[in-house]
Amino acid sequence: MSEYEPVTGAINLPNPRPDKPLTGWRVLVPRGGPWGDSVAASLRMRGASPIIAPMINFAATDDAPALEAALGRLAAGAFDWVTVTSATTVDVLSSHRAVIPPTTKVAAVGESTAAALIAAGYRADLVPSEDNSAKGLLDEWSAATEGAFPLRVLALRSAIAKQVLSIGLAAIGHHVEAVVAYRTVGVPVAQSVIDDVRAGNVRALLVTSGSVAEQVHQQFGPIPEHTLVAAIGPQTMHDAEDLGLRVDVVASERSAESLIEAVVKAATQQV
Repeated sequence: MSEYEPVTGAINLPNPRPDKPLTGWRVLVPRGGPWGDSVAASLRMRGASPIIAPMINFAATDDAPALEAALGRLAAGAFDWVTVTSATTVDVLSSHRAVIPPTTKVAAVGESTAAALIAAGYRADLVPSEDNSAKGLLDEWSAATEGAFPLRVLALRSAIAKQVLSIGLAAIGHHVEAVVAYRTVGVPVAQSVIDDVRAGNVRALLVTSGSVAEQVHQQFGPIPEHTLVAAIGPQTMHDAEDLGLRVDVVASERSAESLIEAVVKAATQQV
């Protein structure tokens, strides 16, 4: 059954119950799959009506031989570290049955990525304690690796990702091999969703990456002033604003739960 039913007429928001602060809120969730289902369930618990409308998907890298060669060297122990910057990268590792030997340590960009690694049977030896981002990982790198130098690092990334980590590590003097693991592609949403967003019938939009911000900007155009735009972190906020997309609230941590709590806080303040 579809998660989405178009809205007609004006929105009447009832007074929310304390345990259901998002009662009457229709919230667009821009990713599907297990992540989207989990976020939708959390939103329903808070009284919201989620609209799961995937706006991005992931495709194989354009240079499969380079990825396969790098994963072969990884299995052979050619790297001291491998950096993993998204759960999608974990999916790529799993689909290729990649082997990470005990001699190679694994750095995850955040808790969500670390959880995906563990669920897939890998491990996470380093996760930033403060800023769950590539910059956060870079900031903590030297302390976490006890100044070991130079290290051989395999940096797996999206085709469109800014190479903050790989460039930063190379600038320090480490030997970094940056390899594209996957491509991010836009997914057109249903016209009925577009119409409702433009009409202001969607109360909040979750923006979970720069790629999602780009699709929101391209597919929806100017967002109505009373529609809350929530970004999952400072980097996503900056990417969105660079595109001309307004951001109203930013999650305090780079996690789905923190993003939802940012929306709840904004909703509570509006009552």
